Amino acid sequence: MSFGSDEAAQAPRGNFLKSNSHPRAYGNVARLLGKYVRDEQRTTLADAVRRLTSFPASNLGIKDRGLVRPGMSADLAIFDAAAIADRATYDRPQQFAVGMRDVLVNGRPVLLDGAMTGARPGRAVLGPGTGRCPQR
Repeated sequence: MSFGSDEAAQAPRGNFLKSNSHPRAYGNVARLLGKYVRDEQRTTLADAVRRLTSFPASNLGIKDRGLVRPGMSADLAIFDAAAIADRATYDRPQQFAVGMRDVLVNGRPVLLDGAMTGARPGRAVLGPGTGRCPQR
């Protein structure tokens, strides 16, 4: 089983604060790595990272993601395994997780030393099933 989330993380400002999303929109991965890996030791860190990265990329047939090696897109997350934790609650779901230091998307930093850079290098990643479902 791979890990993931289908919840949208709305901006924590403006009109988006008028509606509540699920707390895991802001803390899904942090909860996995902090609570279930570090605190409860339900799986190893290596296994959790594999289930978040190479395993789903392989399952979805996305060939340039999920591993760190030449020729792959540089999507990287550097975190403090001792500090990573989710902070979102049902009462206050739009709380950023802690312990994530740097995030690179397509080789460009979007988070450096815990601060957002403003870069938006992400793009849609299409797998081999794209366009195979009939239109409704």
